[in-house]
Amino acid sequence: MNIEKLIGQIKESQDYIKRLQDARSKQDSLNIAISNKLKRSLDNINDQDIDIKVQKGVVFISLSDKMLYKSGSYEILPTAETVLEKVARVINDYSDYDVMVEGHTNTDPMKPNALIKDNWDLSALRATSVVRMLQTKFAVNPSRMTAGGRSEYVPKTDNNTPMGKSENRRTEIIVLPKLDQFMQLLEAKR
Repeated sequence: MNIEKLIGQIKESQDYIKRLQDARSKQDSLNIAISNKLKRSLDNINDQDIDIKVQKGVVFISLSDKMLYKSGSYEILPTAETVLEKVARVINDYSDYDVMVEGHTNTDPMKPNALIKDNWDLSALRATSVVRMLQTKFAVNPSRMTAGGRSEYVPKTDNNTPMGKSENRRTEIIVLPKLDQFMQLLEAKR
């Protein structure tokens, strides 16, 4: 193999790495902008009920269950609509992003109920309730959203205390870049 060809391959690799870094930097900047906009629009809400973070290239909005629902229910409380409306406005402003809504529970078993069989059902029903409200009341495009139940299997903390159980009962709205958009960004840099 001749040296010039090897140098050319190294340069191509370096250019590709630079494009990836530039794309990641742009993505990180957009995520921070989304996070800051959400924090400003939700600044009058109890901090214990909402947690907004940017991690691993996505924006996580964690909403406590006590703010959204009555215990063991998946019907959204009227007082929670204000929060979801503010979140929806930001989501609608960033239409190039997808939205995943995840319901989470603690390890307490469900009381016998004909409709809700277990924590899997409850977490999934809570996620779909949020997605449905974002779509029907606040015009978030349903093709951008995914709803999923995580049950008790992705806890934030230990379920051995009432405080831990309370923290684990949550709904997370995750705002993430569309994969095809990210790939187009890379291609545009070539």
